[in-house]
Amino acid sequence: MATRHEDTSTFAQDVVDEITWYMREHKITRADLAATMGVSAGRVSQILSGDENLTLRTLGSVITALGARLDFTLSDTEDRHS
Repeated sequence: MATRHEDTSTFAQDVVDEITWYMREHKITRADLAATMGVSAGRVSQILSGDENLTLRTLGSVITALGARLDFTLSDTEDRHS
């Protein structure tokens, strides 16, 4: 069974993976994203490393800079009642 920290880390990595996928599909480089966000390429690398605890504000900035929309669904886990 995963601990809460592992669940949180997995969630954060899933979000970063989605952003990275979106960037690849739309041919947006990290340098492009940095320029649009008004931050350094190094800052974008930090955000997309998956090691950082992303705030909703930072996530919102990334999504806005990508010209994207974030959708998510909250649902029960399959083994919640186990």
